[in-house]
Amino acid sequence: MADDKTQSAKKMDVRYVANLARLSLTDDEAVQFQGQLDHIVEYFNQLRALDVEGVEPMAHATPVQNVFREDEVRPGLDRDLVLKNAPEHSPELIMVPTIVE
Repeated sequence: MADDKTQSAKKMDVRYVANLARLSLTDDEAVQFQGQLDHIVEYFNQLRALDVEGVEPMAHATPVQNVFREDEVRPGLDRDLVLKNAPEHSPELIMVPTIVE
């Protein structure tokens, strides 16, 4: 069964793929990309030949861990000092120009 997949993959045509992607290729580009596509398919065929029996599927090559720090209460900025440095402010808010009306 793997041979069927290998043979059908070898017949992949770059012009067909370009048509699906709605790309127009020159003859030189088609020749260049066909060679590159053949190399890619050849590499996938090598991977397909590997024995992966007993290998657990994974989403990441390395374990993913939570890297967030613990939540801890810390002092915030002094309101009076912040308002004092704002170009415009009301008694409790920093005033900014209206962007959306």
